Amino acid sequence: MGILGRGLSIALLAALVGVGLPGSAAADPAPGTVTSTSSLEPEFAIPGAASSTRVTYWTTGPTQSPALSTGVVSLPPGTPPPGGWPVVSWAHGTVGVGDQCAPSVRPLDARDSRYLAHWLAQGYAVVATDYAGLGSPGPHAYLEKTSAARSVVDMVRAGRAVEPTLSDRWLAVGQSQGGHAAVQAAHIATAYAPELDFRGAVATGTASNLEYAFQIGGPWIPGLGVDGLNVFAAYILAGLREARPDVDVDSYLTPIGKAEVDGVEDSCPGDLRAEHESVGAMLSRPIGGSAMFDALSQYLGVPTAGYDRPLFLGQGVIDTMVPSPLSVKLLADLRASGTDVTYVPYLFADGEFVGHGGSMIASLADTTPFVHRLLDPA
Repeated sequence: MGILGRGLSIALLAALVGVGLPGSAAADPAPGTVTSTSSLEPEFAIPGAASSTRVTYWTTGPTQSPALSTGVVSLPPGTPPPGGWPVVSWAHGTVGVGDQCAPSVRPLDARDSRYLAHWLAQGYAVVATDYAGLGSPGPHAYLEKTSAARSVVDMVRAGRAVEPTLSDRWLAVGQSQGGHAAVQAAHIATAYAPELDFRGAVATGTASNLEYAFQIGGPWIPGLGVDGLNVFAAYILAGLREARPDVDVDSYLTPIGKAEVDGVEDSCPGDLRAEHESVGAMLSRPIGGSAMFDALSQYLGVPTAGYDRPLFLGQGVIDTMVPSPLSVKLLADLRASGTDVTYVPYLFADGEFVGHGGSMIASLADTTPFVHRLLDPA
């Protein structure tokens, strides 16, 4: 075979097995590129949605490489306004880290169903990411801020790709884990997706300053009064192990802790908190002052400066999952940096004291005009 023939054969073989030749590497898929769509099962849809479409799209994973995410695009009934339906990008709270826990493959709970139906009724399309690796290939790095934020933003891109009636005006809304994601999305949105018209973010029960709980982490760690901290710690440590392979997470774990972290994908949390070991039982040595703590701070930490759009933070006063003092520190840091932030604590609503999940519904009287002011046409 001549030189030309051998060259063509090598090129053909490289193409077949996916081996790139110098100068011939394929470009990464554009964030928000949709790879597939399907109809959502009616029992999984937001009540009142005129249509609901499950999408799979490209975003960025916890190691900063291209990753797939799934999500749902839901349209309100009626005729879209001039310019299209304004978009609420919903970032969900903790559901677990196994693929079977992804919101797009399970019925909505009553609280989320009521909350999202409200935004549809206000005349907004709702796009809802599952987050990279949750219901899609690869790991879901729980509370890893960069991949979560990009999943939220890229879900808007994906929604507009499959539904031409969506406007480029959008706002991020999230609860708990999703509050963390929505605030992170607000921090990157205008620079990361300049073709979209980002208007602001609403976050309730926002996971923030959790890295400081780990600062005192060690075998002796007492109960801190944070409901579910042991489960959340296992999720976070599992995610950190995936996102930061340069950090030897396992060296900080006891055999019990390693078993907990290894098994996080086996079930969705529900009310499994009592079945998980305490954080102290999971840790073999101190975290504070270590490379592990530095990595956790980078992984979890909420930026407190650099926001160019308004934020709304709602907080249940008796929240025992994300205690209100953590949100007060976040508020103080944001205001010190000059961020346009509205903060409302909620003590009592709908005949009961407001804890973690209750802040979503309790905040609607305040967040509804906030969202209309930002998202509706002038």
